Amino acid sequence: MSVLASMLSSVLALACAADESVEATARRLVQEATTRSQAHAILTELCDGIGHRLSGSDNAARAVEWGAQICERVGADAVTKQAIKVPKWVRGEPEEFEILAPTHHRLIGLALGGSIATSAEGLVADVMVVSSFDELKARAAQAKGKIVLFDKAMGPQPDGRALGYGDVVPQRTQGAIEAAKAGAVGSLIRSVGTASYRLPHTGVMNYEDDVTKIPHAAIASEDADLIGRLIAAGHTVRVRMKMDCRDEGMAPSANVIAEIKGRERPDEIVVIGGHLDSWDVGQGALDDGVGIAACIEVIRLFSDLGLRPRRTLRVVLFMNEENGLAGGKAYAEANAGSLAKHVAAVEMDSGSFGFDGFGVTAGEGGLESLAPLARILDETIGAGQFTRGGGGADIGPMRVGGVPMLGMKNDSETYFRYHHTPADTVDKVVPADLAKCSAAMAALSWWLCESERPLPRVPPKSEGER
Repeated sequence: MSVLASMLSSVLALACAADESVEATARRLVQEATTRSQAHAILTELCDGIGHRLSGSDNAARAVEWGAQICERVGADAVTKQAIKVPKWVRGEPEEFEILAPTHHRLIGLALGGSIATSAEGLVADVMVVSSFDELKARAAQAKGKIVLFDKAMGPQPDGRALGYGDVVPQRTQGAIEAAKAGAVGSLIRSVGTASYRLPHTGVMNYEDDVTKIPHAAIASEDADLIGRLIAAGHTVRVRMKMDCRDEGMAPSANVIAEIKGRERPDEIVVIGGHLDSWDVGQGALDDGVGIAACIEVIRLFSDLGLRPRRTLRVVLFMNEENGLAGGKAYAEANAGSLAKHVAAVEMDSGSFGFDGFGVTAGEGGLESLAPLARILDETIGAGQFTRGGGGADIGPMRVGGVPMLGMKNDSETYFRYHHTPADTVDKVVPADLAKCSAAMAALSWWLCESERPLPRVPPKSEGER
């Protein structure tokens, strides 16, 4: 953009701000976003053009370059790449999982991110099924030399309870540690998801330095059920698991940071973002291509409508949310001295199904101050449900600076059908759903940038608060 064009844009933006209320502009953004959306085209360009984007991979590097280029293309004033180091874990050759006895069945599974490999021939052992870490500890004597299968499902339970992601995911993140402590030689989990499509769900797992590392993988829920039925019928189930995954250390990567400079308070910053990386088995469309597309669409909307906000809008395409959070941590560390000037941070990382509002973490009166915007979103796109408690993994490290945080609220049951699976592909994303999310993100971004009084700061965490 030439100096003259930039000056003219600023003058027009100032005139627009003087002549149009914040509420009217928010409505105009929603109208533009829902009738002339480019978000799905942006998503398709990312997912079909690049594909999966596991941290440290060639595709992740391509995604960083793509992110910087498209942010410039849609109208950002400035785009930079914040250099970071990310873990590079490689899945290797296709995994093999099978029941060898009492009968033969091929199992559908995926190594979990960060797992070590088995031997080249694979690991063969009898299976022990447990439903919790407590049960494993109570039966620890039986676990030695076995493969432990953690069989705990998301969703409705026989006793009427409903287990969510947070209830079940520890079997994935900590399962190998607990199984190894009991003397197991390998561990499996029932995939962490809400549907029975015989889809395995991958995801990050952890080891502890003073605990033996054992191979750790997820199998489809139907296969976990099969093993459970065979054992319940009195059979000894023998399984072979073969994985070729490996840790290749740390690799260079980057967060992509794009800005539209504020016209009056450029040193005050509103951050919106999603994560550019994904797991390596699908396209990362829902997790988190839609978040990336929606945030880039906000830049386009502001630019195409000639809107220059009072505060600076900063879009961050975070790298390495899935298996390390290096991008979110690096951003907070690099901006530690200016977090007091970060007036809000918004994250979209829960898909695009069934969007109905935002979760809000702010100081006293913060949620109530957003009531006029909630009313606008309710009237225009039926998404006015603003509730207490919101944020996201990548913006979470900014909490230490008191930055108010907001997260989009979506239909998690549908999202977790495809989460971390080969089925996380563009065809699952409904264009109208993504346009609705983009519209809300744009209206909220404008509101946060324009409001005379920023949201109240988040108080320090109380002792014991996560």
